[in-house]
Amino acid sequence: MAESKKHLDGLELSKEWQQASDCRAELLGYLKEQVPQIFCLRKEYSPQEEEELLQSRLLHPLECFLFGEDPQQGLEKLKQGSTSSQLCGRVFKEGETVYSCRDCAIDPTCVLCMDCFQDSVHKSHRYKMHASSGGGFCDCGDVEAWKIGPCCSKHDPGAATAMVTDEWVLEPDLCERVKKLFRVLLRYLTDFLVWEENFELSAELQPGTKENAYYCVLYNDEHHSYDHVIYTLQRSVNCNQDEAKTHTTLIDKEGRRAVKRGTLRSCQQAKDLIKSNSEHISLQPLRVEILHAVVMAHQTFAIRLGSWFQKIIGYSVGFRQVFCQVALEPNADRDRPCLISRLMLHDAKMYKGARKIVHELIFCSMLMDTEFKKLFAIEFTKYYKQLQKDFIVDDHERSISITALSVQIFTVPTLARQLMEECNVIRVIVDTIMYLLQEHLDDNNRFYFLGYNSDKFARIQIIFHDLRYVLISKPSVWTHQLRRQFVEGFRVFLGLLKCMQGMEEVKRQLSQHIAVEPEWEAGFTLQIQMRHILSMFQDWCASDEEILLLAFKECHTVLTRCDNQPFRKEAIDFYMCKHILHVQPYKVSQDPVSIHLPISRLFAGLYVLLCGTGVIEHLDNPESYDFTQLAEHPLRCIVLAAQVSAEMWRRNGLSLVSQVYYYQDVKCRDEMYDKDIIMLQIAASKMDPNHFLMLVLLRFELFEYFNGCCSSKDQDQLMQWNRLTEEMLYLLIVIIGERYVPGISRVTKEEVTMREVIHLLCIEPMAHSSLVKSLPENENYETGLEAVISKVATFKKPGVSGHGRYEVKKDRLIEFNPFFYHYSKSQHSKAEESQKKRKAKEGSEKALPPPVPPAFCPDFSNIVRLLSCDIIVHILRHVLQRAAEEQPTHWTEAMIQRALHLIGQALLEEKTQLEACTVEEVTFDFSLKARLIGSEQDKSVFYLLSKIKTLPSIDAQKDMIMWLLQMFDIIKCLREKSSPTVSMATESAKPEESAQDKEKAERKRKAEAAKLHRKRIMAQMSAMQKNFIESNKMLYDNMPESGIQGEPTPAAQSCAVKQKELCIAIGPQRGSTQAEREVLTCILCQEEQEVLPHAAAMVLTVCVQRSTVLTQCRGKIPTIKADGSGTYPLFTPPNLAIGTHTGSCGHVMHATCWQKYFEADQNTTRSRLHAELIIDLENGEYLCPLCKSLCNTVVPLIPLEPLSFDYENAGIIGQHLTLPHWIQVLTSRIKGLKALSQENDLIADGSGSSGVYGDSQPDFRSILSFGVQEPRRFSDSVTEMLVVCATTVHRVGLRTAPNELCPLVPVMAWNTCAFTIHAIENVLQEEDKPIFGSLQNRQLAGLKAIVQFAASQRLKCSQAVVQRHFKDMMGVLLPAMSRNNTPSILEVDFFHLLVGLVLSMPSLYQEEAVDLEPSSVSAAYNHLYIFHLVTMAHMLQVLLTSTDFPPAADGEETEEARAAAELYTTVSKQTGRLIPDLSGSSVAQRVKKGIEPFLRCAALFFNYLTGVHPPEELFQTSVTSQGQMEALCNYLALPFNVFQLFQDYRDTISLLLQRWCGSPAVAKALKGKTQTVSYPRRRNRLIDLPEDYSVLLNQASHFQCPKSTDDERKQPTLCLFCGVMLCSQSSCCLSQLDGEKVGACTAHAATCGAGVGMFLRIRECEIVLMASKSRGSTYPAPYLDDYGETDPHLGRGNPLHLCPERYRKLNQLWQQHCILEEIARSLEVVNVMFPFEWHML
Repeated sequence: MAESKKHLDGLELSKEWQQASDCRAELLGYLKEQVPQIFCLRKEYSPQEEEELLQSRLLHPLECFLFGEDPQQGLEKLKQGSTSSQLCGRVFKEGETVYSCRDCAIDPTCVLCMDCFQDSVHKSHRYKMHASSGGGFCDCGDVEAWKIGPCCSKHDPGAATAMVTDEWVLEPDLCERVKKLFRVLLRYLTDFLVWEENFELSAELQPGTKENAYYCVLYNDEHHSYDHVIYTLQRSVNCNQDEAKTHTTLIDKEGRRAVKRGTLRSCQQAKDLIKSNSEHISLQPLRVEILHAVVMAHQTFAIRLGSWFQKIIGYSVGFRQVFCQVALEPNADRDRPCLISRLMLHDAKMYKGARKIVHELIFCSMLMDTEFKKLFAIEFTKYYKQLQKDFIVDDHERSISITALSVQIFTVPTLARQLMEECNVIRVIVDTIMYLLQEHLDDNNRFYFLGYNSDKFARIQIIFHDLRYVLISKPSVWTHQLRRQFVEGFRVFLGLLKCMQGMEEVKRQLSQHIAVEPEWEAGFTLQIQMRHILSMFQDWCASDEEILLLAFKECHTVLTRCDNQPFRKEAIDFYMCKHILHVQPYKVSQDPVSIHLPISRLFAGLYVLLCGTGVIEHLDNPESYDFTQLAEHPLRCIVLAAQVSAEMWRRNGLSLVSQVYYYQDVKCRDEMYDKDIIMLQIAASKMDPNHFLMLVLLRFELFEYFNGCCSSKDQDQLMQWNRLTEEMLYLLIVIIGERYVPGISRVTKEEVTMREVIHLLCIEPMAHSSLVKSLPENENYETGLEAVISKVATFKKPGVSGHGRYEVKKDRLIEFNPFFYHYSKSQHSKAEESQKKRKAKEGSEKALPPPVPPAFCPDFSNIVRLLSCDIIVHILRHVLQRAAEEQPTHWTEAMIQRALHLIGQALLEEKTQLEACTVEEVTFDFSLKARLIGSEQDKSVFYLLSKIKTLPSIDAQKDMIMWLLQMFDIIKCLREKSSPTVSMATESAKPEESAQDKEKAERKRKAEAAKLHRKRIMAQMSAMQKNFIESNKMLYDNMPESGIQGEPTPAAQSCAVKQKELCIAIGPQRGSTQAEREVLTCILCQEEQEVLPHAAAMVLTVCVQRSTVLTQCRGKIPTIKADGSGTYPLFTPPNLAIGTHTGSCGHVMHATCWQKYFEADQNTTRSRLHAELIIDLENGEYLCPLCKSLCNTVVPLIPLEPLSFDYENAGIIGQHLTLPHWIQVLTSRIKGLKALSQENDLIADGSGSSGVYGDSQPDFRSILSFGVQEPRRFSDSVTEMLVVCATTVHRVGLRTAPNELCPLVPVMAWNTCAFTIHAIENVLQEEDKPIFGSLQNRQLAGLKAIVQFAASQRLKCSQAVVQRHFKDMMGVLLPAMSRNNTPSILEVDFFHLLVGLVLSMPSLYQEEAVDLEPSSVSAAYNHLYIFHLVTMAHMLQVLLTSTDFPPAADGEETEEARAAAELYTTVSKQTGRLIPDLSGSSVAQRVKKGIEPFLRCAALFFNYLTGVHPPEELFQTSVTSQGQMEALCNYLALPFNVFQLFQDYRDTISLLLQRWCGSPAVAKALKGKTQTVSYPRRRNRLIDLPEDYSVLLNQASHFQCPKSTDDERKQPTLCLFCGVMLCSQSSCCLSQLDGEKVGACTAHAATCGAGVGMFLRIRECEIVLMASKSRGSTYPAPYLDDYGETDPHLGRGNPLHLCPERYRKLNQLWQQHCILEEIARSLEVVNVMFPFEWHML
């Protein structure tokens, strides 16, 4: 009824509104009445009630008006006539993973959501993935965003066009109603989102009576932290911490929150308190406003109306178009903007929640329709400047600013060009930048950023992104209007560059160091932002010849008008080598100079484009360009960098050094250093070469030095000249040799990238990511590396650590240039050293000659004239002459090296020309000038080379000089048309060649002598080694593992035979324990000591930890009941839900040394910063002194007691001590001990009786008759260490306070022994290793120590307690001894029971007056019968829990099968469960498979308990499983047919079988009422991860937090133990753990891993290791990209794939219990300054 009434009311209301003369007034009147009643005014509704009222009273009537009928019926009709949209349009949340295709995306901003990507063709392409910053939307369906595959399979697959405007499908009446309603509601929404009156409303909404109801509303800002706001609210509005946290969270999420409701006065008081309290914390108070309840109600409804609009628009394309039309229709008042523009202009004043609604409305409406997107873009561009001005002063992030929509508009190519034609968007953006930066202009109209606001400047930088977006796709067709507008925009852009040209000039400090470091970061930040923009402007210009010419002329005009760094003196003449240069004097070291020359560099770039396209031929008056003047400023800049390198500007501080670094760094060099080199190459191609070199010498301030007009004895001055000469020669090498620029030579961009990669790999092999970082990116953030890397390098795959590396191919090394201009000084040194080492290794000459460069293009071909002009010969002669005079202060090796390289360049150029043309045609004559000029004074270049070749001071360059002399001969032969060999035989070079032959022969002789010397030494060492082995033969014989390979000696073979006969660990045939002398060295004091029980204790470092590695029921950890009624830990359940593992790093110390170290370490660690993150001092943790492994106690080393077994006595005893008799004797002893303890209690009470003792005396003592002996005696220190270790195991294992007197102390010692063996067996089985001979030394030492520690535990405990434990445990096997809470055979782990029984059995031999223990023979029988009973019980356990029997084996039935069938029949009768047609072989096979892990554990246990050597078959993996089983049975004194045990002990076991099977717990388990464990147990591994990481990201994107309903960003984190997805680092999933609030991962780790956790943070792509609430560390994820590298935080975004080897290593880390150790080591390495709150993870 209520539902129908609601429909009726809504329809009636809608009809009234429709029939009203003024529909708008009617609607507003209804809202005036209803909105305050629902929101804020009358009473506080619950969110659910409020939502129901909103739907029934407001939204439902509006929908009825919209459809003119019931909304459900109207919607069905609408769906029938509409089509689905081709665009996805999913709006991204912050942190959501998005994908971009590197092959198909038009630009990097084109992205797909997870769902569209998974169903698109791009999944098989080169894609990138990254986390969205929020605010963007999916571009699926937009053909302008993709080269191919614009649509996924969901969004109109196969469509030829995108963003097609659907036909107007709305009926006329419906369309009219929609327009009418949208106009009213959208204006209502706009009015209230921009409403600034806090107390009043418009006249049409003003209520009749104004109540005194107000809200104190707190707004979000970016100045105050969470804690500040929480503190302020607690102090101001009288709320507790939880309420304050809730308020703060919602304020941060929604942007505002009402924190108090009341009268105007009370709200004013709260406002004042909030402001005053927040001002105490921050200088800026919190923003607080008081709103009348009615105003608050309408604003709240306006927000809800925005969400409603989104829903309605999604119903139909027609609704969306009407909405866009209404939002964009001009206002009646021409001066006022349209509704959507009003919202945009008010964006910076709105709070976060309102902004989000507006942005989402724009996304789902105007940006989804081509025509309206264009109209909206025009509006956006129209108000662009104002919007950016508002954004600059806004304190919110850009992701929630309306300006962030620019990326959705300006990146659409057609839209960007339309905006350029209609609005000149380039001018709009540049004008906005200039307006915002005008405050930083100085008197010369240049930027000066001293004292700039970094936050404001960071926001201004974002505007440059918009300019880049507009230019990102150059036009293929130019219209007249586009040309005109682009050139106009380019002029404005040049105006911006003019303000940068020459900015922030520097002048060299001469007398004192600069007082204050000048500001430089802002200028370079501006340059970095302009880098791609400059490149894109050049690309646009190159696409049209007319534009290119116009842009070049405009650039030249502006450059000539720049007045930065003017000359202060008139031009004068400079003379050198009969050449005159008329130029104005200028010294970089004295006059101001700037590193910022964007116009000069843009001019150079445009000039190269003119040459490359051939358009330079159409240039008017090319001779009018003064290239001397054009090259002046770039040359000054390069000289500045050279002088800084020469340390001439040291007094100018680090700021200048940093500027020079970035000037040549990969981030800036494209548009700075490289363009300066190009500008000098342009000048060199146009100027006279001698004049150009004179200009270079002048600006390097070396003109007088090379003219011989100045000299000095000042060492600093000489060093300065040397350094400048090095830099000047290096510049000449670069100008002449660096031709890999399209337009300067005929090379492609791909070849340029290949050369960069080759030179990077010549330094060292590099990872892909390192290469990418070292290469320049284009405007799409691509380096072009993937296209060329396979041509120049080979990939070396990584191992289980590290990353893959690329190595340069050998055939590419000929392209190596040691003076590659993109090398830094350190890179140059490394590359040169690396290549010389390579050549030495290959046995070739060490010379590194210049590579043959590509030929210059015709317009730059004149550059090579520099190499043959008079001045270059003069320079080279001057440099070589300095070296020949052997004055070390006048030259450097680097100077000579550069000069030799220049000569090499000249000779290669001459050789290339001679080979390409006839001698007469070649005008390049360097070799002739090098021989002739100065030859009369013996100072020609050729003569000086021959002279310095013999100097020992430049021995490192001898190979290079020899190569040059050979090149001289080759060129001479080419000029004379003869062969080099004839020429060399007839020329004066013959003595040089003979000298060279002598040198080679001498080197060869020395190499042979060295080889002979090495051979002699190796022979001596081999003889010494053999002698040592012979003299220490006993030492080698006693080694457990021999490193010497070869055939065994006869003695060794006989020893092996004897050992094999005695390879039985228990029973009357057990082998003897050999005496072993163990001498160990303390890692602290380095003193040696033999390990003896009565000597001072030697201890092993160990770490005790709780573990769930073996659990069969993850997440369920048993607890100890306070009343002691529980069975744990005395009986470990078969699911191994929790265990105590003890592991060791294998390092030994004296107990006293350890105690001193431990105390000192504790004291030192307490003073360290955040030491608690590494080790828990309160729990006795410390780091191993040697390997820094985490430890928390020590275990004493106890040697095995030597034993020669008495086989004769054992045989005699065996005749009497059968299993029934042993049980009888055991039962009598236990009863007697119990009676004795009761009698003692009675005597103590004064009411004793001797009858019980006397009656039981004969039987009671009979156990002693089979042999007793005195127990071992330990020194006090060994005993003390036993207590220390046992107490730690008890405390950690049970998470209880230390109590060495607790009766559970020995139990926990036995348990940790059993569990550690279980864990080791599990690891060996997992890795398919043999049970013996495979353990690491640390595992071997630790296991041996733990077993002996557990065996010795009873000596330090109350014998009565141990006896009681033995009786209770024996009750499982002998039901006569059981108690009420004794578990059934299905409820215990029998290996834990075996260890406990074996190690507690000796306590039964204790007498009042004397300490006794069983003799070796008695112990052998005890071990045998306990083991046989436990084994049979375990076999029954396996049989009862098995359902998956294998198929019967073919062939004749064996004895084993018959015995198994008999057992199965007997058990079936006892239990009533019978599987028909089950063969004995199936039973036998299943049971033997189930008990094998138990037998392996038992073999390990008895081996380290008794020291009996196991059979060789257990050391090998090649033995078959049957052979392994047979060897295990032999070693453990079992028949290979284990079912024979039931035959041998038939009389005894039949009764036990009946009792075992008759247990009620067994009956319940067989009926399925309780859960049982199947054997062999499931071996736990880390969960299976998908091969493709995007699958995980897909899971994360669909992850819904179970405790949260909002859509805010979550941190999905995957537990690798169990596969549960958790919501980490989120307040929604906090829970209580030990009285403290912890995050979801911490709480989960407590139950899943007993405090230890291994989680994969999916969005961050990193592993988190956790050890406790306060400790954790990160670890590389096992996912690698195609280049063998991990990608933490998806920084690179390459496709990732699972690396099985690394995941296997993680699995080993967990299974070997090394997580704690890994965390400690990780934290020890990292210096933690600000600790991470691991407990909140």
